[in-house]
Amino acid sequence: MKTIKVGLVGFGTIGTGVAKLLLLQKERIAKRTGCDVQLVKIVDLDTTRDRGIQLPEGMLTDDYREILNDPEISIVVQLIGGTGVERKIMLEMIEAGKNIVTANKALLATYGEEIFCAARRKGVSVAFEAAVGGGIPIIAAISESLAANEIESIHAILNGTCNFILSNMEENGSDYAPTLKEAQRLGFAEANPAMDVEGSDTAQKLAILSHIAFGVRLDWKDIPKDGIETVSGTDFRYAKLLGYSIKLLAIAKRIKGASGACDKLELSVCPTMVKHGSPIASVSGAFNAVSVVGDAVEHSFYYGKGAGEMPTASAVVADVIDTVVGRTRITFDTLNLWDPENDRSENIELARAEEVTGRYYLRVMVEDRVGVVAELADILSKAGISIGSCVQE
Repeated sequence: MKTIKVGLVGFGTIGTGVAKLLLLQKERIAKRTGCDVQLVKIVDLDTTRDRGIQLPEGMLTDDYREILNDPEISIVVQLIGGTGVERKIMLEMIEAGKNIVTANKALLATYGEEIFCAARRKGVSVAFEAAVGGGIPIIAAISESLAANEIESIHAILNGTCNFILSNMEENGSDYAPTLKEAQRLGFAEANPAMDVEGSDTAQKLAILSHIAFGVRLDWKDIPKDGIETVSGTDFRYAKLLGYSIKLLAIAKRIKGASGACDKLELSVCPTMVKHGSPIASVSGAFNAVSVVGDAVEHSFYYGKGAGEMPTASAVVADVIDTVVGRTRITFDTLNLWDPENDRSENIELARAEEVTGRYYLRVMVEDRVGVVAELADILSKAGISIGSCVQE
């Protein structure tokens, strides 16, 4: 049986889950790959903290060069966040001829082209299923299972922290600030939750999905986004009256021109009212979901845990297995992701804000006097805005 040696950089929550699967499910992985997949080295700055798993003597180190300089390690699982030293380490591992498995969406959304071009030059691959949607296999679904489709739209809940907060606000009728504090107490939100609640984490994931589904290459910071900080319990009360829930949605949608051809792509991240009874409205707590519409398959829906130790570790180890058996190599070579020499953009332009039309929720406090609602309607009418429904209290 062929032996494949794996190195792990990052021994936090997800890294611990990956180590558990690779060490404890060794026989199962061998049966499914026909290879003896060995986790031989783990790198982390903290080598003393108890992670609840017994490691062989000498496996844990604080020096990533022990993986870098070991020619027998052919796969590196890199599970450290950020885009600084993390980028340096990944590029060094690629230059050393090692295949990469990563869950770092910020690194891919920011430096995807540099990383993938480096991998192509060295003849290695990069797998990143866990970077978007945690345990939901959405990367494989769009890039492989739906490969025969022209993707028409993606509507997704991609951040478990935000969905947990919004779900609890809806259920308890509470406002944002106290719900955030409760989420932090329970471990569903970071001490500094800005990347999550401001929509940046979701925008990074949407940038990756948009590149895979539509071929567009863009800076995730250019995606229009609004976070959930301004959503209130009052908004949920009115949403319920109108038959809606509120979710932080990542949206990628083709805009058809007058001829019926698609010439624009709408991208956004914002709190959105979704109709009660729709699949995505029922997604609660820290779960994620992705709704995809393709021209052949029509509507498909993917749902599951978007974060957490074992769900995300499951996606990471699936990428390790795909790399071992060669599936990652085939996908990497055929998709040409982030490849400036192979344009996958389908000539789609990103729609400007003024080119996007839609339905919006507007809550206004007005004076309690006769005719004030008519005056408001007149102001909106002059701006080209029609009122679909109105709730007065």
